[in-house]
Amino acid sequence: MTLTIVPKDAEALLTWPGLLDAFEAGHRLPKPDIKDLFVYRGPDTVLDRATWIDGLGALVKVATVIPSNAQRGLPTVNGSVTLYDDKTGELTALVDFHLVTKWKTAGDSLLSARRLARKDAKNFLLVGAGTVAKSMVQAYSSLFPDARFTVWSRSRSTAAAMGLPVADDLEQAVKSADVICTATMATEPLIHGDWLQPGQHLDLIGAYKPGMREVDDTAMARARLFVDARATTIHHIGELIDPLKSGAITESHIIADFYDDPAIYTRRSDDEITIAKNGGGAHLDLMTASYIASMWSQR
Repeated sequence: MTLTIVPKDAEALLTWPGLLDAFEAGHRLPKPDIKDLFVYRGPDTVLDRATWIDGLGALVKVATVIPSNAQRGLPTVNGSVTLYDDKTGELTALVDFHLVTKWKTAGDSLLSARRLARKDAKNFLLVGAGTVAKSMVQAYSSLFPDARFTVWSRSRSTAAAMGLPVADDLEQAVKSADVICTATMATEPLIHGDWLQPGQHLDLIGAYKPGMREVDDTAMARARLFVDARATTIHHIGELIDPLKSGAITESHIIADFYDDPAIYTRRSDDEITIAKNGGGAHLDLMTASYIASMWSQR
């Protein structure tokens, strides 16, 4: 079997609607087996994710997360993505890691926003000013052409470098937003539930392990909660572990994930507050990498 090398140049072939279609199709296939392995060295992490979706194939994604790389002018997250044939298990493709991560992460939250954000949403607040925030500007703009973006970051200079209006007061920025996207390395909540307003949608991206939070228990308790996959979020991420432990929510508060009927994973009224937790499991990496490899092979 021929091994395909898919470079970052493949991005020119991709569209956000195309990726969302791939997600919709992927979630109609059997639920995958997913295994995550975390290795730590102080603040640094090696994350090894593997999955197999019957009918699509298998994937192993290895990521290193080095927070101090930001001070070196290097990406915080690096790694590799390998795809394997569904039937034979042969290695079929090496797909650019950063390309897969960008499109998987942003596409995950974009699918939630398509289902949960108000159709007339215009004011988008980005909490965090890193690589993911930049990707979300592109992703949201594909579905919300009138979107206006404001960014908040602990570092005002980092926020200003995005070339967008910068919010100095996070509370007021949250209160003024229609959609709030958090993409930080926070270990303590930045967003307080008392700040939230009727009709808002929150895409929570940053917290990816037990010791991380971006919103507090009040926010989780006030909102209708959704996750991309129960299997990779409920007992794996502090955003859910902590409020479940405190009793602020129960597992029954989680209304749906992407494997449920899309008619359930939806906004019911213009006034409700919705939260979608982006866990970014390996099955989504597989769907994304397969979409990218397919588009590259068709070029």
